[in-house]
Amino acid sequence: MNHIELAEKYGAHNYHPLPIVISKAEGVWVWDTDNNRFLDMLSSYSALNQGHRHPKIIAAMKEQLDRVTLTSRAFHNDQMGEFMKILCEISQMDKALLMNSGAEAVETAIKAARKWGYKVKGVEADKAEIIVCENNFHGRTTTIVGFSSEEQYRADFGPFTPGFRTIPYGDADALAAAINPNTVGFLFEPIQGEGGILMPPTGFISEARRICSENRVLLMADEIQTGLGRTGKMFACEHENIKPDILIIGKALGGGLYPVSAILASQEVMDLFHPGDHGSTFGGNPLACACGKAALNVLLDEKLPERAAELGEYFISRLRSIDSRHVKEVRGKGLLIGLEIDEASGVARPFCEALSQRGILAKETHQQTIRFAPPLVITREEVDWAVEQIQAVLL
Repeated sequence: MNHIELAEKYGAHNYHPLPIVISKAEGVWVWDTDNNRFLDMLSSYSALNQGHRHPKIIAAMKEQLDRVTLTSRAFHNDQMGEFMKILCEISQMDKALLMNSGAEAVETAIKAARKWGYKVKGVEADKAEIIVCENNFHGRTTTIVGFSSEEQYRADFGPFTPGFRTIPYGDADALAAAINPNTVGFLFEPIQGEGGILMPPTGFISEARRICSENRVLLMADEIQTGLGRTGKMFACEHENIKPDILIIGKALGGGLYPVSAILASQEVMDLFHPGDHGSTFGGNPLACACGKAALNVLLDEKLPERAAELGEYFISRLRSIDSRHVKEVRGKGLLIGLEIDEASGVARPFCEALSQRGILAKETHQQTIRFAPPLVITREEVDWAVEQIQAVLL
């Protein structure tokens, strides 16, 4: 059996990958088992902002592997404190709580918001509500899929956790109308990545900030995919000069080497956690922290958010210049870009398959949209080459 046949036989069919078997990677490029080279335009759903196998992150991880990898939180380690300090300085938050996967971080944020609601806001026990948006994607746990508007994510996984109210994405009036005395938080993505690179109206985030502040509701920004430079700022909320009450990050925080996630919040929120309230065996382990520190330093030292801003604007303009009957819209910010295929031309999957034949690895999301999200270390010349291949497929 070949690699794909083995995976199909012995693995659950919960993904529909393109038929490419990647065996090697470096920077923005990957190679398959036949040594064919491809430009990675997915970045593992934005977990590879620093590129594949960045040498500084690799070196930091190797050094830590030779020292200590796991201590659990039963003891302190010599990497965690410094890592959290850097995180708090970058985000201008008071404290961090470290986890592993993005979904774990979202679950942690939900627990933090509910605890704040009961202990600080004074919501009656077990009555707390969190407002979420249609087309959201915050993870795959049973609680999270319970407040998804995507039927497939929910089907056959109930019963679901109560306490969530859904509004249309980007609708400030709906947000204001949904708030009641039991509302403790508003959980949103600055750009909905899995939803199809959906952009809220300009000013929505700042208006949401105002509404939440006036109603004593925590603004909870899920920047797992949009954060850490992807949209041209360190965090996408910075485009509207907004600081959330709870910031949720992951993916690129591990530099493409290791799962690392966190929530960042004020002392008022974080000090509500006491020993035994929450935890993770692997969260904050020294290997993760050493990897995370190096990943953050690469973003800062190489000015990758600024690079994403410059090349993202260039990439979007080049894509919009393609005169194709297949293209309904090109949208995005920084290097998080969606090209929506007109329904008259079918779905996006065949276009992704055709791109792979020309050395471009991209993936469809929500049937009609091709996501282009290369590592932030991509060069202008590589963008130009990519546009040539994309144009050839679309014309």
